[in-house]
Amino acid sequence: MSNISPLPAQAILSPCIGICQLDPQGYCLGCYRTGDEIARWRSMSETERSHYMDVVLPAREIA
Repeated sequence: MSNISPLPAQAILSPCIGICQLDPQGYCLGCYRTGDEIARWRSMSETERSHYMDVVLPAREIA
């Protein structure tokens, strides 16, 4: 029998800050994701989520 503990589940990175309201263009006022992106977030790969967090969403915040 092994004393090795299983690795903890990796948390899903999310830009959500709890302000969940879409603007007239369809972007969330809190995280800048579209409704479709919010719905797909959990099924996106870690690489895809990281790309959104590092590139896509900051660009939308500036715009």
